[in-house]
Formats: sequence, C-alpha cells, structure tokens
Amino acid sequence: MGVRVAVIICTTSFLLGAFFTHWIADSVTLWQSPLTDAHLHAAAAYYSILSTMPRWMVSVFIVTATATGASLLLNVYDGRAGNSFLSSCALVVWGYSVIPNIARLSPRIFESGPFPSEFRQPTLEVASKNLVCSVALTGVLLLQAGRQWAEAKDGSHSKREDGHVCSR
Repeated sequence: MGVRVAVIICTTSFLLGAFFTHWIADSVTLWQSPLTDAHLHAAAAYYSILSTMPRWMVSVFIVTATATGASLLLNVYDGRAGNSFLSSCALVVWGYSVIPNIARLSPRIFESGPFPSEFRQPTLEVASKNLVCSVALTGVLLLQAGRQWAEAKDGSHSKREDGHVCSR
C-alpha cells in the first residue's frame, strides 16, 4: 500500500467519522415519524453549535478534505479514478449544501415554541446531505478496499517472460 492510498484511507475515515457523529441530529430528522417541532429544535440546536466551532477546527476539516481531494486527483491522473467520483460528490455536497445550510442556522439556537418555517428546509437538508456524504465516503472506503484486495489477489502470482508462473 502506497502513501497515496494511506492518505485516502485515513482522510476519508476521518471525514466519515465526523459525519457519523452528526447522526445524533440527523437521526431525529430523517428517521422519526412523525417529525415534530421538538425533533427539529434538537437538530437545529446541534447544527447551530457546529457553526460556532473555533476556526482551527474548521481548518482541520478543510485541510483533511483538501488532502483527500488531492490524493484522489492524483488517482485520476494515473487513470485509477474508481473512487474519485464518490469522494468528489461528497466534498461538493458538503461544500455547497451542508456548510451553507449550517451557516443559515447559526444566528439562533431553537429551544421551544413552534419551529420557524424558514429554518425547516435548511435543517432537513443538512440531515439528508450528511447522509449522502456518509454513504459516498463509505463507498470510497469500500472501493479502495476492493481495489487493494483485487490487486493483492492479482499480484500474488505473475508470469515470467518465458510463460512460467512464479510466486512472489
């Protein structure tokens, strides 16, 4: 396993872990029926807290996402772009949907009363897009594992120029 593969696995795992921690808020909006104002209050309060995290924490996520993207771009350059599409989708969804919608929720923390209708869609969108990112990043890891397994299986024996099979 090369350095690039290690970077892809480590950075993707880190980002996937970050998305999994959001399950606390995502599950109350995606998997609860009926969806109540209390569920939306809980999710919006969680996302509001995320929007106030220190800049250095945001920088860690940006550097990690950039390292993932750079490693996958090198795979595209080498013609090994199987998981680059999934990772790119996750990064684009995160950058263009999750982050802006979390920023919309940041001015207020919702505690009681009817949930404001203008914040319903952004709250639901953050939860659904977090799920999209989690599934895409899980796919990246599965494709990477499959590639490593296939290459290990394929590379266990090789033919010499004279046609004889040699074990490595």
